[in-house]
Amino acid sequence: MFSKKASKTLMSAVLGTMLLVTGCGGGGTAAPSTDGGNAAAPAPSTGKKVINIGLKADPPSMDPNISTSLYDRQVYASLYDKLFEIDPSGKIVPMLAESYEVTPDGKTYTFKLKQGVKFHDGTDFDAEAVKFNFERNMNDEKSKRKGDMKFVDSVTVVDKNTVKVQMKEPFAPFLSILADRGGTMVSPAAVKQYGDQYLNHPVGTGPFAFVEQVKGDHVTLKKNENYWGGAPKVDEVTYKVFTNGTAKVQNLRSGMLDIIDDTPVKEIPAVKGDSNLTLTAESGWGYQGLYLNNSRAPFDNKYLRQAVDAAIDREALVKVLFNGYAAPARTAFAKGSLAYDEALNAPIAPDAAKIKDLLAKGGQPNGFSFKLYITSSPENEQLGAVLQNMWKQHGINATLEKLEYGQLLETGEKGEFDALQLGWSGRQDPDQNFHDFVVKGASNNDGRIDLPKLDELVMKARSEVDETKRKALYEEATKLLQDEAGYSYMYHQYVLIGMNKKVTGFTYVPDGLIRTATLDKQ
Repeated sequence: MFSKKASKTLMSAVLGTMLLVTGCGGGGTAAPSTDGGNAAAPAPSTGKKVINIGLKADPPSMDPNISTSLYDRQVYASLYDKLFEIDPSGKIVPMLAESYEVTPDGKTYTFKLKQGVKFHDGTDFDAEAVKFNFERNMNDEKSKRKGDMKFVDSVTVVDKNTVKVQMKEPFAPFLSILADRGGTMVSPAAVKQYGDQYLNHPVGTGPFAFVEQVKGDHVTLKKNENYWGGAPKVDEVTYKVFTNGTAKVQNLRSGMLDIIDDTPVKEIPAVKGDSNLTLTAESGWGYQGLYLNNSRAPFDNKYLRQAVDAAIDREALVKVLFNGYAAPARTAFAKGSLAYDEALNAPIAPDAAKIKDLLAKGGQPNGFSFKLYITSSPENEQLGAVLQNMWKQHGINATLEKLEYGQLLETGEKGEFDALQLGWSGRQDPDQNFHDFVVKGASNNDGRIDLPKLDELVMKARSEVDETKRKALYEEATKLLQDEAGYSYMYHQYVLIGMNKKVTGFTYVPDGLIRTATLDKQ
């Protein structure tokens, strides 16, 4: 364990790094709708009610079948509806599914659908549409939802408004998956019409319909006058990309933006001190951490993975960078999750002797070098610099490679990296924070983790309906993953939504998505 003196030395070094990065990471002077600097005046009036939402990164895909990004999901909350929804208490409730029944063996689900719902192209949402979406998620070559649908055996149309889903075996997270991208309903007619170009012509049943996406700049949606839940009160929602958090806050304060998705911690005093703004600050379900590429050097070596993980002072990182708006993490499961375990999640202070021993066992007694890929935003560059400093004290040298968010996702998918900083926004069921990231061949296993025993435990947890037994399986799986250091969890982030007080009708939901159906603007 670090002595108090050593801990103070580390904290001073981290603070010094933070000040250095902050000094060179301020806002620029680009146009307000990108990642630039200072907005001088509120958005001009067009006679329409428009809600402008600032996003931290560009949404890569408007097709939920291939999406892996939180920023896509922020747009989906306006564009699409799902079979199920998360309510403000965090519970799963019916949405496009009006009701459902499950057989006692947990293997057959029957869904009664809302009637009279239309897609934005005028076609019917019905049982055939649900069957189409399920089978597309199950069978499409590029589908990122295959893991979600792995236990589905068949989908049968009973009648126009009834669907029966037969499972291969009980599947505990099924409803949670249907409250996410796995249950997001797209227009079959639009998919058939546009094929691979569907992501440029998305059609859902949501409160707003697609108008355009200008990559790197904005996504514009218009009011769905025929929305089954009642026509929205605003005419348009525009999502504007701001990779520079300081600039995003400046635009919120000036009135160019009405809502921002992720308030930088250093800007919280400015938001809280502005009488025109409100801040929603809630602990989230997600995590941030590091993919270590288990399939190639240097991180095909277990001991070098362990050394990098052990050198991260999570308490110092959270204290310095987040000022209490994050919690240290060593697992995928935040407080409130069925699988949360306080002991397994507790941070461990870096132990210099232990790290030295791990380096020796890994064949690198004098340390080693690697590249860490991060997104090119001031906040992430600051995080990268702090991590560099922590590792350097133990002879581990990391070079930062900065990429745009979409490029980072692509690099992870291809496996063309040593280490990559990327997290997850979190879900209600523990399976969705774990399976796709750690099971061999799963859609988000960018670290190329290949541990048959881990796969076995995760698959057992998926089909176990007894919560006590299920929790025990996740604990065993987590211990195994920690021992292998397959992925380095660092912290559980807070949801920090900044908003102009002129916006009304907002209700916070624990998944952190901004629902727009009920929003109004004075």
